Amino acid sequence: MRYSTEHKAETRQRVIKEAAKEIRAKGPDNVAVAGIMARAGLTHGGFYAHFASKDALVKEAIGAMFADARARTEEIDAKGDPRGVLRAYVDFYLSPAHRDSRDRGCPLPTLSGDFARAQPATRERFGAGVEGIAGRLAAPLAQLGYPASEARALLAQLVGGVALARAVGDPALSDMLLADTHASIVARYGLEAAQ
Repeated sequence: MRYSTEHKAETRQRVIKEAAKEIRAKGPDNVAVAGIMARAGLTHGGFYAHFASKDALVKEAIGAMFADARARTEEIDAKGDPRGVLRAYVDFYLSPAHRDSRDRGCPLPTLSGDFARAQPATRERFGAGVEGIAGRLAAPLAQLGYPASEARALLAQLVGGVALARAVGDPALSDMLLADTHASIVARYGLEAAQ
């Protein structure tokens, strides 16, 4: 039976969505194509009608993760005031809710270590996501007089704070890591009064 182009595109997106969930939960090396296809309601045999390889699926899933994370923070960009925008990003990123939602939050703290060992094309896609987020931070920072390199440094601190807060076993230490990172960033950029 032949399916319409629209049906094929919808099916492909469903597979990408399931792959993104699995990759966030298990890392790219620990997901199986058969499992992803089953969760998408499809057979393993249908996989190659949509993707040339598992690596191709992982690459597409990375793009979907970053697009999903961007969609959840679009209202932050609309704030206008650069200090307000920056403070909203910091408040969101270093929140217990973001720390506790690996399956929906930014993929950087969860997957940076995994993708350091990935195929070059996959690493390039992940790097594009990094640059996209850094670019979003660079806009308010530039309005405050900071160079673009500051956005990458800030992103590294945000990602590191969340990654460490997720990794430790002591909930009190996890909360302190978030709070200390938050306080440091707020003080460095003068965001105390911004909301």
